[in-house]
Formats: sequence, C-alpha cells, structure tokens
Amino acid sequence: MQVTKENKNGVLTVTITGHLDTNTAPGLEEEVTSALEGVTELRFDLTGLIYISSAGLRVLLTLHKTMAKAGGTFLILHPCDEVMEILDMTGFASFLSIEQ
Repeated sequence: MQVTKENKNGVLTVTITGHLDTNTAPGLEEEVTSALEGVTELRFDLTGLIYISSAGLRVLLTLHKTMAKAGGTFLILHPCDEVMEILDMTGFASFLSIEQ
C-alpha cells in the first residue's frame, strides 16, 4: 500500500493505492491520526485502492467517528467497483459520504 497526504487549508486528502488490509491498516491509522490537528475535512481518495479488508474498514470507521466527534466531515472519493461493493455489502455506504 502507498499513501500520500495533502493538507490544504484544513482539508486533508489521503490517497491510498494497493491493498488496505491487516498488515497495512495500523500504519495508515497512525499516519492519518497524527496529521489531523487543524483538519476540518478528511478525504480518502480510493481511486487506486484495489482491496480493503475488515481491518481497513475499521480504520475508516474509526476516522469517520473521530471527524464526527470533532465536528468535521469525512468523505470517500472514487472507490473502484470492487471496493464499492464491499462498502455496500457491509453497510458502510449507508452512513459514509461517497463520491463516485
């Protein structure tokens, strides 16, 4: 998995490529959590994400809750069909803001 972060005026965009799974999820959570100070909107660009496991879903849920508690917004951008299917099947699509 590769991760890039860009913070512009309180909008943190995290771009993920590859696999978000048991091996990579803890590092992603730590990396993003440490960059949240002053962030009012957290965006995950999943254009290049080809697989997400339950551990990856847990990270998204945790960060979604963190942003909600702080009064911020959380947005998923451009998930591929396979990732979107997982978000649908798990019910995550019902409460996450997702832009195709």
